Parts: sequence; structure tokens; C-alpha cells
Amino acid sequence: MRFSQLLGHLSELRSAAEVSSGATPAAAPARELAGDPELGGCGALTEAQAGQLSFLEAGSTLASALATTGASAVLLPAADAEDLGRQLSERGIAWVALADPRLGFADALEALHPRILPPPGIHPSAVVDPSAVVGVGSHVGPQVCIGGRVRIGTGCVLHPHVVLYADVELGDGCELHAGAVVHPGSRLGRGCVIQANAVIGGEGFGFVPTAAGWRKMPQTGHVVLEDDVEVGSGSTIDRPAVGETRIGAGTKIDNLVHIGHGVITGRGCALAAQVGIAGGARLGNGVILAGQVGLANRAVMGDGAIASSKSGVHGEVAAGEVVSGYPAIPNRLWLRCSAAFNRLPELARAIRQLEKGGGQGSSHSGP
Repeated sequence: MRFSQLLGHLSELRSAAEVSSGATPAAAPARELAGDPELGGCGALTEAQAGQLSFLEAGSTLASALATTGASAVLLPAADAEDLGRQLSERGIAWVALADPRLGFADALEALHPRILPPPGIHPSAVVDPSAVVGVGSHVGPQVCIGGRVRIGTGCVLHPHVVLYADVELGDGCELHAGAVVHPGSRLGRGCVIQANAVIGGEGFGFVPTAAGWRKMPQTGHVVLEDDVEVGSGSTIDRPAVGETRIGAGTKIDNLVHIGHGVITGRGCALAAQVGIAGGARLGNGVILAGQVGLANRAVMGDGAIASSKSGVHGEVAAGEVVSGYPAIPNRLWLRCSAAFNRLPELARAIRQLEKGGGQGSSHSGP
């Protein structure tokens, strides 16, 4: 694909074209076609080769790599495009200035590597209950097992060895990768993606202590994933004893994340790898949990709150607050505490000396 053709696939430039066609004209972004190279793929700025597209984010420490990159075209940050673009033009490299080069790079990857869907139909080895309904244009792969009263929307893709228990519902355009399991009564909205070996709607960890041992609490609730939720490989989302576990629309869940029974998240949350959320926790809209964050039972994260890696949240985090550490405290305070950690041995030694000196002073008698 020629660079000039690729530019037509970038969402930022398409939006600008739409504005310019209306009442308000939009200025064309700075660009240099430099021979309009043929592009066959993408690469990191330090590794890209001829025939590949790369990008540079604003403020990136990789700006110096523009002098040596082998890329044939680069997406640049608009704020620095004048100086950076001149460097590339001198080397005969095509470029375009974008407000968000990273987003443009995602658009380019999608255009250069279009998604190839398997053909509609049900593989002969799949087991489909007669009461199940499979939507038009859906693909059911080898060894898939679909239980009673399941309803699958149009254009869904079920890869090999997917298991849908009874009474599951999938919205239009869902994709479930190999080995994914969806337990009874679970509801998935439109466009959900479940990666390999993830488990949706498994039994919550509910047991009642008795003199005779642990009494299992039946888990009769269900899990709801709203539209455009993505769940990473090996992640688990449990159903509760009663009611529902609900994941808000547009939420993205990384690999090996555990979400306990009765958890409710808002829209557009992002949960990184190895996050663990205990039962009954509540997340507002746009919450970000970095890798290995843990939330205790019924912990609360307000809208837009962020917990940095390995934080342990036990109470309530206000909307927009950034917390770190265990137990989690405001990030700025945590940074100050962290800066003092290396000095703790020195401070402890000074305290012991003060205590020793104080003891000698108190035993001294006379003028």
C-alpha cells in the first residue's frame, strides 16, 4: 500500500477531511510524501526497515533514532513536526504530523494487516444443542460445545474447543478464542472478545465456615459483560451467589486477571495483568489498575482513579486519585516514603545513638 493511500485510513485525517467538507475548513496536516513509498508493514523506530512504517510519540526519548531509522515513512507528533520532519525530509523519508501518532499507528496496523475472519458455518465436529440459536454469518469451529437454549448473535466467531454452557447469550460480533469457557446464564454484549482459556461465569469463591468444615454457598447469579469488553487469556470472572457480576462497556482486561463474585466495574476501565479483585468491589468509570494490583472485599475506586503496580487497595479511593503502595496511599506520599527507604538503616542508627546518648545523660549526676 502506498503511503498516500495509507493516510486515507488514519482516523485523525479522515476526521479532518469530514470537518473540511463542512462549514468549518480544517488546515491540512503537515506532511512529506518523499516519493510516496510502498509500505508492506510496520516496525519500531529503532528496528524498522525499508518498506515499513513507524511512529514517534510526543516527548519520546527515541527522537534521536530518527537519524538512523530504516523506516520508509514515519508518523510524527504535530507539536514537533517542523524540526523532526526536516530531519526526515533530508533523508528522503516520508512523514505526516498527527496529534496522536500512536493512534495513527494503530490505524495503520489495521489497514496493513486486515483481520481475516473464518467463513460462516458450523464445523461437523461441533456439538450444538438443538435448542441453541446460532446467528447468521457466525462461525462455529472444530470441537466447540454449545449447550441448551444458548443464543449466539450474528457474525460471531467461536474458535476450536470453546464451551458455552446452557442459557448463555452472545451479542453480535463476539469472538471467543480457543478453549474459552462461558458458564450458565452469562450474558455478553456486542463485540466482546474473549481470549484463549479465559473463563466467564465460573463459580464464585463462596463458602460458609461450620463446625464440620466449609459449607459451599451455591452460586446462582450470573456474569454480564457489556458491549466491547475484552478479556485476556487465562483470566477469570466469577458469578456470585445471587445477583450479578458486571463489567462495564469498553472495559479491557489483560491476561491472568481474576475478578471475584459480585464485582461491578464502570465503563472504559483498564485492568493490567495479574490484577486480583475480591468479591463485592466497585470500580467507577475509567478506572486503571496497573499490574498485580489487589483490591480487597468491597473496596471502592472512584471514577478515573488509578492504582499503580502492586498496590493493595483496602478501602475507598476517591475519584481521580492516584494511589500506590501497600496499603495504598496517595501516590505523591508514596514517592516521598519510597525516597526515604534507602535511608532507613542510617536513620535507625541515628535514633539508636540518640537513645544511647539520652540514657547516659539521664544517669549523669552533679554539676
